[in-house]
Amino acid sequence: MKRIFKTGLIAIAAGLTIGTLPAIAHADSKTVTVGIVGTGDAGLWKVVAKTAKEKYGITVKTKVFTDYTQPNQAVAAGSIDLNAFQHVYFLNNWNASNKNSVVSIGKTVIAPIQLYSTSHKSVKDFKKGDKIVIPNDATNEGRALTLLQTAGLIKLDSKTKLPTTKDITSNKLNLKITAIDASQTPSALKSSAGAVINNTYAQDAKLNDKDAIYTEPVNKASSQWINIIAAKKSEKNNKTYQEVVKAYQTQATKDYIKKTWGDSEVGAWDIKLK
Repeated sequence: MKRIFKTGLIAIAAGLTIGTLPAIAHADSKTVTVGIVGTGDAGLWKVVAKTAKEKYGITVKTKVFTDYTQPNQAVAAGSIDLNAFQHVYFLNNWNASNKNSVVSIGKTVIAPIQLYSTSHKSVKDFKKGDKIVIPNDATNEGRALTLLQTAGLIKLDSKTKLPTTKDITSNKLNLKITAIDASQTPSALKSSAGAVINNTYAQDAKLNDKDAIYTEPVNKASSQWINIIAAKKSEKNNKTYQEVVKAYQTQATKDYIKKTWGDSEVGAWDIKLK
């Protein structure tokens, strides 16, 4: 997920569009509040907000959360209308423990996670005993470990759908793989040989995707990592919310993504995965 998370910190609000953020936004007033994680998407949502206002008369405001644990809870509770921070797998995993109360109403982007290093230029440079940090939330830990396996650094139990560090079956370099809060992975990069970092936090840390030494491949198996806009289940057919999705899924959005992030993010609402 792009963007996808964890510290238990209380969300902080940031007015990233014109106007003051109300305590609760209501779609019937044509004002929609969207929860995002980190400030990396602030500019993108300004573009979406402009389209939504001009084409549909909707005022889109954003509320910034500092971690992945809060936005779904906020949507389920009704304190925000929508969120846009997570991939399909993360939402499914969250819903499994939360009565399926939040649903996807539209695709946004796919953002491959990446392995960064300040000391190595290639995965072939890792040495015995090197430390690699990965996100510790359930979905992204498994995704990060799968990336390390694809990179040829470890092997995992093939029977495990969502692996943890306990499912590593081969680690020839005896790499010290440590799962930490996703938001801390960029800062931990300084004291580690490598770090698998979600796009959200890589952007906030001003990491250039071109500096990554390994990038998650995008293929048919990547459909579960497509990011989405999510709403409360009872509001999945809300016309105003659907119009926000349409305002997102435009060429203007694609142009901003390409200009800002190059190939590290790709509009996913009309791509064909092979």
